[in-house]
Amino acid sequence: MTDWFRAGLRAVLTAPFTARTWRGLGYLVSGVALGAPTFLLGVLGFVSAPLIIVTAGLPVLAAALALARQTSAYFRAPARFFLGWDWARPAPLPARGWRRLPAILADGTAWRALVYCFAGWLLRFLGAYAAVPMLVLGVLAVTFPVWWSFVPAGPFDTPHWSDTWRFVWQGALLLLAQPWLVRLMVGADRLLIRGLLEPSRDSARIAELESSRAVLRDDAAATLRRVERDLHDGTQARLVALGVTLSRIERRATDPDVKSLAGDARGTVTEALAELRDIVRGLHPPALDDGLGVALSTLAARSAVPVEVSVLIDVRPGDATASALYFTVAELLTNVARHAGASRARVEVRADAGWIRLTVTDDGRGGARLDGLGTGLAGLERRARALDGSLLVRSPPGGPTVVTMKLPREG
Repeated sequence: MTDWFRAGLRAVLTAPFTARTWRGLGYLVSGVALGAPTFLLGVLGFVSAPLIIVTAGLPVLAAALALARQTSAYFRAPARFFLGWDWARPAPLPARGWRRLPAILADGTAWRALVYCFAGWLLRFLGAYAAVPMLVLGVLAVTFPVWWSFVPAGPFDTPHWSDTWRFVWQGALLLLAQPWLVRLMVGADRLLIRGLLEPSRDSARIAELESSRAVLRDDAAATLRRVERDLHDGTQARLVALGVTLSRIERRATDPDVKSLAGDARGTVTEALAELRDIVRGLHPPALDDGLGVALSTLAARSAVPVEVSVLIDVRPGDATASALYFTVAELLTNVARHAGASRARVEVRADAGWIRLTVTDDGRGGARLDGLGTGLAGLERRARALDGSLLVRSPPGGPTVVTMKLPREG
């Protein structure tokens, strides 16, 4: 018990001189100055919220929420400098374009950030408003016997120097209490940050997994392209050279058996080259190197059914997304030729509010289903889900059949 008391007494007496106290005070004071604009943002947001039914209130509230959502890094800078706190950025909004407005209005992260803009500044203001005067008055009171004689007659006037020592004890109490007030207010602010700004453990884990999956997906795409390039430039070139050599041997050989063996070997090499080209196209279609539009037009030109192609996207999609779109179109056009009995088809790719939408339409007999045998639609749906997309099939009996794939624009 004695050791506990001594430790507690030592903590109380040394608290005014610790770095923790001064860092906390610096955090509160700087937070008042730096947080003033965000406090006004919070006031603007909450004032405009009741006016959401008015046309003018809706864009103001949406703008306030969008700005508040970005203040996480702004608040993190002084917290990291003074106290060593850190937390992850909020996940970006998935919606883009005109869909961003309802998304930001329904975003809990933005609303929590707006609440912190208002409540966090008030908390830091109250902490600094109390802690700074306590520090100043405490220092003045403790040193009062030193400068007592220079004070003109007034409320602090005392008839004797010995009477000034009562202010010393009062000042000492203020200085001893001030660090604990600072720690209380800083601790309360930490709780607010954890509840309002920091992503939850589940959301942080989801963001980490999504980031890791994106890295793995990009690495896999790069690996496939490297393998395709090595097969195309290395193995395929050697097989071509071997085929040419066998062709020369076949022409120059005089022995019928040797000529026959060379011809068989050349035929085997030709088949191997054809199989290798199919494998290369399955890894990464070389046509995609010239862009998605060129690749899809190439597929359309090979189709047994006349196909119209329209590609309306303003940016080049990622490798994983482009490959998924290419193989989906290849599979669907094969289905049209084999099963639909169609006379024409249309392939359309367009960007749509953060998504890339592929639509393949044919005028065939219809009746296609995701669980149908031999169509490969279930595999296409799994491919779309793996990229956080979706596949929708509308194929009533008698047609037409419309297959729509949606993939994230940044996939």
